Amino acid sequence: MTPTASVLRVPRAVVFATMCLAVSAGGHALAGGGLIPPQLAVLGALIAFCVAYALNGRERGVEVVLGATTGAQILLHELFGRAAPASHAMSSAEHGHSGLGMTVVHLVVALGTGWWLHRGESALWLMIRLYGGPRPLIRLLFAVPAEMAAPVWRAVASTGIRPYGGWEISPVLRRRGPPVPRHAG
Repeated sequence: MTPTASVLRVPRAVVFATMCLAVSAGGHALAGGGLIPPQLAVLGALIAFCVAYALNGRERGVEVVLGATTGAQILLHELFGRAAPASHAMSSAEHGHSGLGMTVVHLVVALGTGWWLHRGESALWLMIRLYGGPRPLIRLLFAVPAEMAAPVWRAVASTGIRPYGGWEISPVLRRRGPPVPRHAG
């Protein structure tokens, strides 16, 4: 395991667990299962954290992140469904009837969440590689250039004519970049 991976192991697992818990508990509540008791939410977060911590000793690919997210969502769904308060629990007939729809919703949400987490992980590792290797994340976040010039703002001259509902449409092609020097001649 690289030094960078070891420094980031716990924060990455916390982000994973938080996302899985929020999506699962939110979905459970929205589907009529009621709010998750705090001790059950802590247990669910610990389960998701352990899954992520075990897997994130290094940068992982999309297949691992999607698989872990889907697996964690299934585990949390089962945990929350089995431990739901009696007043909010569905009967087995209702649960069986909505089983396929619920499974599809869980898969779609898990894949979307997993894809989002993978994109965040990819961006994090790209920043680390571009920044120059195994440095603590805190230095990456608080690194400031020695000197920074203030931006120069210039007013754009208006022709005063606004024929398109108040919007000014300029016939001039503007390009980004420094101005091209004009030669007298």
